[in-house]
Amino acid sequence: MKRYSTSFRKLGCDVFLADCPARKVLELLAEKWPLLIVHALSEKHYRTAELRRRIGGISEKMLIQSLKRLEQHGLVHRHSFDEVPPHVEYSLTPLGRSLSSVVQALDTWVEAHAMDIARWPEKKKAALKFQVQQIWKDNVA
Repeated sequence: MKRYSTSFRKLGCDVFLADCPARKVLELLAEKWPLLIVHALSEKHYRTAELRRRIGGISEKMLIQSLKRLEQHGLVHRHSFDEVPPHVEYSLTPLGRSLSSVVQALDTWVEAHAMDIARWPEKKKAALKFQVQQIWKDNVA
């Protein structure tokens, strides 16, 4: 099998190389919470509690950890308001906005195919059962 070099790809990074920085970015984004956070923040700026309500099932701890990681990597901006009571809003940085269209496209694909993928084990099981029945019929007849 032909192995393509990074020069062929005209990129400075290659996610298939274990020590490549692109692999670290992929690891960051390959979790469900960061992807859902990026998608939600593409809709509008959110306060922490509001974002937690928008993303069903996420704990406050996981939300805060994920937001911090996304902020540390330049994808999310945290704005702290000097008010009483104090509050914080999160938004996407320009880099995060450039990622959001890709995340939205992935989410659209997932929503369109989720039921097919969820039913796949049953379809495969039914097909296997049918094949066994056909073999049984052929051998008994």
